[in-house]
Amino acid sequence: MLRVPDAPVGLSTTSVYPQGTATAFRMAAALGYDGVELMVWTDPVSQDIDEVERLSARYDVPVLSVHAPCLLITQRVWSPDPWIRLTRSVEAAQRLGARTVVVHPPFRWQRDYAKEFPERIAELETDTGIVVAVENMYPWRAAGREIAAYTPHWDPAPGPYEHLTLDVSHAAVAGDDALDMAETIGDRLTHLHLTDGTNSARDEHLVPGRGSQPCAALLERLAQREWSGAVILEVTTRRARSTAEREADLDEALAFTRLHLAAAVDTAFAVTADGTAEQVARRSEP
Repeated sequence: MLRVPDAPVGLSTTSVYPQGTATAFRMAAALGYDGVELMVWTDPVSQDIDEVERLSARYDVPVLSVHAPCLLITQRVWSPDPWIRLTRSVEAAQRLGARTVVVHPPFRWQRDYAKEFPERIAELETDTGIVVAVENMYPWRAAGREIAAYTPHWDPAPGPYEHLTLDVSHAAVAGDDALDMAETIGDRLTHLHLTDGTNSARDEHLVPGRGSQPCAALLERLAQREWSGAVILEVTTRRARSTAEREADLDEALAFTRLHLAAAVDTAFAVTADGTAEQVARRSEP
């Protein structure tokens, strides 16, 4: 007997690149995803919350989370000020009915932003009721050496944050084990970017099951904990040779997730007051 947790399974809008946000909504609806994570980036549609609302209504696909524009290529999306970008992301989440905003740790050259980052994250959460989940990144490497790109570190787990996003591909680049990281994070794990990776120095974002990370075991462990955060498939399909091939990859990713996001439970029979036997389920311990 299996028990499936309440965790929704969503599709990151970046997973259809080089196609855009509108395609992501259409594919999420066609394939049976529970919603999408809106990545706010250079795609003009992703920056237009009015249009995102229309897409969500048209395809009956909710926005589960918003990823703030914090990539190198999005440093001027909405504003060159990272606080304005993050605040607008939280406002977008409120308007779209999303419960979570994903943000990266500050780059080391964003000194003023970094100085107040933990405190202002906490203030945003208190003031708005939106969860701001800081995502693990990875060390940058050049000429065989690591470059300190984030401050105070690419791994936010030692920080004071109440909510964290675990990205499996980033764990792979860092040489970490995503399951071990999830255990270390514990109850602060709020959001999951499910993908895969190998021991490559590149951020691969493979379909789960195609790399060497323990994706299946991670999902099963979360199911055992009756975890209710969102699982977002953030995979790359840019090498797909057609829309059909891209859909097949995203269908495989969803099937993998649905298969493994379940926990075995023991069954037993109890005698009720009227003398009949009743089957009861007991959750298996991790």
